Amino acid sequence: MQLGKCPYCEDGEIEVRDKEVRGKKVKLYACSNAHWKSEDGELFELRDDATCGYRIWQNTLSRYGKWLGYKEIRELLENKELEVELVSKKYGKKINYSKTVILDYEYGVSVLWE
Repeated sequence: MQLGKCPYCEDGEIEVRDKEVRGKKVKLYACSNAHWKSEDGELFELRDDATCGYRIWQNTLSRYGKWLGYKEIRELLENKELEVELVSKKYGKKINYSKTVILDYEYGVSVLWE
């Protein structure tokens, strides 16, 4: 399944790939020009034939109580930013707050902290 055009290369499309990390199944939203190799199934390195390395892990914001779905990735690729609801467990209480997430080549996405 393709979710949109890669923002970092000219001919790549962001596609959905199923991965297993530490025994849990997660989605990897990656450029079609990104190809990885892995010896242990956990540490992924770009192969020599990869022309782009852009990827977003579905659980990249999981520490804030947020998993990114298809709809959110499509909107993020289209608009270059996305407003998301995050959760903080500060002082033993859950606190919900909104933050803007933007595309970031190195990390996939970055949260804009003011």
